[in-house]
Amino acid sequence: MITATLRLFERWIDPYRPSASAPPATTLAFLTHFVRQAPGAFAAMLVLGGLVALLEAALFWFVGRIVDILDAASSSGGWDGLMAANGPELIGMAVIVLLVRTLVVSLVALTEEQAIVPGFFNLVRWQSYTRVARQTLTFFQNDFSGRIATKVWSGGQAAGDFMVSLLQVVWFVIIYAISTIALIGSLDWRLALAVVVWLAGFALLARHFLPRIRAHSKASAEAAAMVQGRLVDAFGNIETLKLLGRDAENDAYIKDGFDRFRAELMPFTRHLTGVRVSLAVLSGIMIAAIAALSIDLWLTGAISVGAVAFTLGLVLRLNLLLGRLMTQLNALMRNFGTMQNAMEMVAKPITLEDAPNAAMASPLSQTITFERVSFHYGRDSGVIDDLSLSFRKGEKTALVGPSGAGKSTIIRLILRLHDVQGGRVTLDGRDIRALTQASLRAQFSVVTQEPGLLNRSIRDNILFGRIDATGAEVEAAARRASAHEFIMALKDAKGRTGYDAHIGERGVRLSGGQRQRIAIARALLRDAPVLILDEATSSLDSEVEAAIQDNLAALSEGKTVIAIAHRLSTIAHMDRLVVIDRGRVIEDGTHEALIARGGLYASLWKRQSGGFLGLAA
Repeated sequence: MITATLRLFERWIDPYRPSASAPPATTLAFLTHFVRQAPGAFAAMLVLGGLVALLEAALFWFVGRIVDILDAASSSGGWDGLMAANGPELIGMAVIVLLVRTLVVSLVALTEEQAIVPGFFNLVRWQSYTRVARQTLTFFQNDFSGRIATKVWSGGQAAGDFMVSLLQVVWFVIIYAISTIALIGSLDWRLALAVVVWLAGFALLARHFLPRIRAHSKASAEAAAMVQGRLVDAFGNIETLKLLGRDAENDAYIKDGFDRFRAELMPFTRHLTGVRVSLAVLSGIMIAAIAALSIDLWLTGAISVGAVAFTLGLVLRLNLLLGRLMTQLNALMRNFGTMQNAMEMVAKPITLEDAPNAAMASPLSQTITFERVSFHYGRDSGVIDDLSLSFRKGEKTALVGPSGAGKSTIIRLILRLHDVQGGRVTLDGRDIRALTQASLRAQFSVVTQEPGLLNRSIRDNILFGRIDATGAEVEAAARRASAHEFIMALKDAKGRTGYDAHIGERGVRLSGGQRQRIAIARALLRDAPVLILDEATSSLDSEVEAAIQDNLAALSEGKTVIAIAHRLSTIAHMDRLVVIDRGRVIEDGTHEALIARGGLYASLWKRQSGGFLGLAA
C-alpha cells in the first residue's frame, strides 16, 4: 500500500516530457513555461499549503480554548466531568490534531518530495539540456563547457526550489498571517491592528532590501558559474598544466575567478545581514508591544487568560514565521537570480535549426557543391570568400593547403555545423538548409584529428557509429581499425575489461593512437555513403597507419571520400587534390599534374620534412 502510494505520486510529473515550445526570455515567463507543464502538483501544493497554515493557527486557538476550559472547570470532577461539559469540543480538537493535520501534512510531503523534487526539478533540467544541446557549435566554442553544464543543472534546482519555497513558506505565511489577524481581531480590534502594523513594517523592509538582494544574487550566480567553468577547464586539462609546470600561473587564474566571485558576493551578504538585523529590531518592538497590550486588556477584563495565552503563542509563532519568510525570501531571490542566469542561456534563440518543412536527405547520387560560398565565423571577411567547388560521387578528393587555409571549415559547412553567410551548399542540387540536420549528417562517416571520445565504455563509443549494431559487428569494426588487441588488454579502475572498460574524459586513459583507432572503428561501423577524414591518421605510427590505410581503402570502395592531411604522402594517391589557400581554390588536379605545374602544391611537397607539411605559409 505504501509503495503503491509512493509510486502514484512519483509518476505524477513526467521529467522527460518534451517541450512544446521554446522557453521565454523573461524570468517569470520562463518559470511559468515549466510550471504550466505540472499544474496539478502545484495546485495541490497551493491548496494543501493553505490548509497547513490554517491548521497551525488553529493549534494556538485550541491552546487558548483549553486554558479557558480548564479555568472554568473544577478538577474534582475528573475526566468524566470535563468530558461531560466539553467532550464534543475536545474530541473535535483531537481529531483535527491527530487525523486531519497528519493527513494534510502527509499529502504535502508526498506532493513535494515524491512528485515535484524528482519530477519537476528534472523536467526543467531535461528540457534545458535538450534545448542547449541543439545550439550551434559556435555557442559551445564561446563558453566553458563546465559553466554551461552548471547553468543547466542549477537552473532546474533553482526553479524547483523557488516554487517549493513560494508555496511551502510564502503562501503558508500569507495564510497564517491572515488567520492570525482574523482570530486575534475576534478578541479585540486593537490586537489585530498591532499585527497589521507589524506586517506593514515587514513589507517595507522587504520592499527596501529584496530588489537589491535580487540584483546582487544574479551577479553572484554568474560569477559562481564562471568560477566553476574555470575549475572544470583546469581539471579537464590537468595533464597539460602539469607537463608545463604552470601550477602557480593556473592558481593565480583560478584565484582571480574566486576574487571576482567574492567581489560580487560581498554586497549580497551585506544586504542579507542588514535585513536580518532590521527584522530582529522590528520583531522585538512588536512582540513587546502586543504582549503589553494583551496584558492591559486582561487587566481591564476585556479578554480572558486563555485569550492572552492564545495571542502570545500566535504572535510568537508569527515572529518565527516572519523570520523564516525573510530567510526564504532571501533564498527566493538567490534562486530567482540563479534561474535568471540560467534562463539567459537556455532561452537563447537557436540560430541553426531545421527548416519548418525540412526534407530527409537521400544518399549522394551526384555531387556536393559549394556555390559561391562565403563564411567568416560571424566577422565581415576572412576564412572563405566566394568559394565554388564540387565533390563528385565516388571520387576521392583531398583538400590540401597551409594551416588556416579553410580546409576544416569546408568540412564543417558540408556537415552544416555552421550555416554559410553567403551562397549555398547543395547535396545533389538541394540546399542542405532544406534538409534535416540528422538525415544530412547520417550520410557521412567522419574521423577527425581530435577523436572526440566520451567517458563511457569502448563499446558505447564505437556504437555511436551505428547504435543498432551487434556485438560481433562492433568487434569486426575494431579489428579492421587494428584496435581489437589493445581493447582486449584494457582494464579500468573499477575492474571493467575489454569492450566494457571506460576510457576517461575525452579518452584520457588511452594513447593518442589508440583514441584515433577507436574513432576509426566508429566510422567503419557507421559505413555511411560519404567518408570524411580530417587528419584521421595523424596520431598513428607508420606501421599502424599503413594497416589502417589498407582498411580505409577497402571501406572507401564505391564511396565518396573527402580527406584532409598535412602528411601529403597519405593523400597523394587520391583521384583529385584541391589546393586551398585563404578560403579559395587555387589549384585542382592529380598529384602528378600539380607537381608538374610547379605551384603551391609543388612547393608544399618540396618543403615536407619527415613526411609532414611545414606549418608556415
